Amino acid sequence: MDIRAPEQQYNPYRVFTRDQWSRLRDDTPMTLEPGEFSRLRSMHDRLDLKEVEDIYLPLSRLLSIYVDAMQRLFYSQRQFLGIQDRKMPYIIGVAGSVAVGKSTTARVLQALLARWSPRPKVDLVTTDGFLFPKAVLERQGIMQRKGFPESYDLPMLLQFLSDIKAGRRPVRAPVYSHLTYDIVPNEWSEIDRPDILIVEGVNVLQTGRLPRDGKAVPVVSDFFDFSVYIDAEEPVLRQWYIKRFLALRDTAFTDPRSYFHQYSLLSDEEATATAVAIWERTNRANLEDNILPTRPRATLILKKAADHSVESVALRRL
Repeated sequence: MDIRAPEQQYNPYRVFTRDQWSRLRDDTPMTLEPGEFSRLRSMHDRLDLKEVEDIYLPLSRLLSIYVDAMQRLFYSQRQFLGIQDRKMPYIIGVAGSVAVGKSTTARVLQALLARWSPRPKVDLVTTDGFLFPKAVLERQGIMQRKGFPESYDLPMLLQFLSDIKAGRRPVRAPVYSHLTYDIVPNEWSEIDRPDILIVEGVNVLQTGRLPRDGKAVPVVSDFFDFSVYIDAEEPVLRQWYIKRFLALRDTAFTDPRSYFHQYSLLSDEEATATAVAIWERTNRANLEDNILPTRPRATLILKKAADHSVESVALRRL
């Protein structure tokens, strides 16, 4: 079933056009400064005043409603149980393909949510830090499947999220370097009891195999209170990836320390062919087999057009 098709009789989503969604902003204030847009925007992604006003301010308003409702439910449950548990962080997952703009969405949400009154503490982590180190991937023969579910240290990621939800402090997350394409040894980022935590990654909505014995097998999304899937058609994603690869060839890849330094001397034709090969072998396969099938599990879906603008929004019915 196409969850974006309004004519579906049993569509679990309400689908909004861009214009319909933008009207839901109501009086949500613009709290981003003009100079922040370039800092928050990823390479070749779209982020301007209109995109924030039409898409992200209504989403910020919606999230404020969800977070407030969760807090009221927490206090009611605590009163019912007669316990004094401290409030747990509200966790938002951001999923979608490589090159779709997950990082931009995650950073914009972090910036907007952190400006709510009374200034909640909003942290952001990406699942890149929970990839196995290069040496492990090479030893297991899955280096070319980096980003696939099996390339992540899932027990470590689940323990991290469990500790966050349990209110432990501080909780450490490994640091990933896009320059060296590897985990940074002995370097950690500390997450210390945020009010809201945003978790961004391609496979954060991935499910697991059901156990035969009926024992609980947690998955990453079990810890989410809200999730966003950023969607675009595969040919569009392919073009975005190629364009990004060519731009990186002329920038980050020129650094001798870069894992992809070998590509910095390629011609346009050679670089395009290399990007297409990587897309088909790794990113498209991961999209079709692992990422796209998780789209119907999201609370909200942002569908992007070829110019990177969000053209429609689908919100799961309560």
